[in-house]
Amino acid sequence: MTESWAVDDGSVGEVLLDTLRAKVSEGRLETWLASSSGRKLAFVTNAERAMVVLMEGEDDAGEHAVDPGAEGWSGGFVLSNGQYDEYPDVDTVPLEEAFRIVDHIVRTGSWPADARWAVDR
Repeated sequence: MTESWAVDDGSVGEVLLDTLRAKVSEGRLETWLASSSGRKLAFVTNAERAMVVLMEGEDDAGEHAVDPGAEGWSGGFVLSNGQYDEYPDVDTVPLEEAFRIVDHIVRTGSWPADARWAVDR
């Protein structure tokens, strides 16, 4: 069976990435995706960089996309509960790269071969 993904608002399939982009443009900076196999994909952005975390299930610490050469910190990652987060830039990726990573995971079930990620388990 092929794994399918849905955005927390119910969007699925080819419209998923369009939905994610629209949410960011509307200032909704946290999005969760769930797969038919129980995996979760978290996407939190400040509209410039994004934290992308892939988890095997609810209690999994998962793995997240990284930008090994990045320096500094970025703020403005606002969660749906109002929490304001800052992350080291090394633990986030530029927004367009985050969209590319999410699209690849949704289409193939795995990280892009050229993406970097850190295992948090």
